[in-house]
Amino acid sequence: MMKDDNTRAALFMLVGSSAFAVNDTFLKLLGAELSALQILAMRGAIVTALFGVLVWRSRVTFAQLNPRDRRLLLVRSAAEAMAAYFFFNALFNMPLANVTAILQVVPLAVALAAWMFLREPLGWRRLSAILVGFCGVLLIVRPGGADFGLPSVFALLTVVMVTIRDLSTRVMARNVPSSLVACTTALGVTVFGLVGAVTETWVVPSPVAWGWLAGTVVFSFIGYYLIVLAMRTGELTFVAPFRYAGLLSALMLGWLVLDEWPDSLTFVGGAVVVITGIYTLYRERRHKQRMAAASLTSGG
Repeated sequence: MMKDDNTRAALFMLVGSSAFAVNDTFLKLLGAELSALQILAMRGAIVTALFGVLVWRSRVTFAQLNPRDRRLLLVRSAAEAMAAYFFFNALFNMPLANVTAILQVVPLAVALAAWMFLREPLGWRRLSAILVGFCGVLLIVRPGGADFGLPSVFALLTVVMVTIRDLSTRVMARNVPSSLVACTTALGVTVFGLVGAVTETWVVPSPVAWGWLAGTVVFSFIGYYLIVLAMRTGELTFVAPFRYAGLLSALMLGWLVLDEWPDSLTFVGGAVVVITGIYTLYRERRHKQRMAAASLTSGG
């Protein structure tokens, strides 16, 4: 059963990550007309309504959850709202593949944060790989270089917020419906966008922009739901490497749609992040297998 769960979860993660790459392409096109906050508000309202239908069908409400899971959902929603805001501002001012490559460090950041705050074991090999992975990020953002600026800072802040979001999901009770998790998160993003957009002059989207907005709604809906489902269906150490499919999709879409192609250092940095991420997850999986074997031996 676990093998089947992992297979399904891997497929969810692969398709969900690729869906987010398509969504990001639409967002970058849409950013030429609308502000980040207006996009957050408009897209979030539609996505929240869609997830609201799923929540209504599941017959589970926020009030029915225990206090701990309610707090975790609120933390997750706030983190997602801030992550979306930082990400949009990075995306609108950096190549799609560069931003996506930086975000590939999230699994490493989650593993490090889980070690620091959840007391999950982390051996010296995995810790060393995580540090090397962060060095890969430095190759992409290049602090002090001519291309380093506020967009790069926004991309790094996105990593911090997404790490908080994923940790919240990780410690949440498994019986909390994925649709409720996704709906609460989308609602938090919408509220954040509406509050912030009050200070701006709203722009009426052109017909083409409406099409791009529809694309972001469809693909963000798919991405939101499948990523949450993947993390809650299979083993994290097995599923997480399939997140890197989003980077390949971003490379191809940036080249074919946005006429962007990363420079050599970005490729090297992205490769370092991906390789160290996969190695870290491999070591974590080996550690869990040894612990399970030791438990069986002591029990026998």
